[in-house]
Amino acid sequence: MVNTDTWETLQEELSKKNITLVAVSKTKPVSDILELYNLGQREFGENYVQELVEKQPQLPSDIHWHYIGHLQGNKVKYIAPFVHLIHAVDSFKLLVEINKQALKNNRIIDVLLQMHIANEETKFGLDEKEIIQLLDYYEAQKEALKNIRICGLMGMATNTENETQIHSEYFRLHNFFKFVSDTSFFNKPFFSICSMGMSADYKIAVEEGSSMVRIGSILFGNR
Repeated sequence: MVNTDTWETLQEELSKKNITLVAVSKTKPVSDILELYNLGQREFGENYVQELVEKQPQLPSDIHWHYIGHLQGNKVKYIAPFVHLIHAVDSFKLLVEINKQALKNNRIIDVLLQMHIANEETKFGLDEKEIIQLLDYYEAQKEALKNIRICGLMGMATNTENETQIHSEYFRLHNFFKFVSDTSFFNKPFFSICSMGMSADYKIAVEEGSSMVRIGSILFGNR
């Protein structure tokens, strides 16, 4: 069941700060997504390719679909025709595959690079040195990679009740986002997304400079 009051409160709170709300609709039925769509929500996040491919044709074409899960290279082709933003690019190999599939669909696909900031090995992502190396590869092959656009960074904090730790991890991500913006993407206004914050910790993420939050359970209820 969709919590419409929470959505309205979130929209009001986040829009004042120009923060994008991505409603994470994974495992939720099309009817729930339509309910939020009819209120005005257009950004929806999914993290299973098969589920996204099944839902997309059943819903309005002006929805912006965000792929927020770990993406395998062999699955890119299924979402390349319509995906709005891929959040979790964690290798140059994946970047190349997204470009390949975007070219086949005559599209430019926007992506975020995933930075590992959590004190958990189960979470994916690159550290600062690896992101710089990836951006060096990208710069060297940019002419061949014209069908992707790197629009920012994303990351997930440690699943902990220690708010000081969460603040520290999001501060680290936002600080590095500013560094990359000033060095690799100077005067490139499209590099503008620092995606961090979920239902449990989005308020901390907003305090630390998030420009996009991914909210699921407090909108749609626990899975």
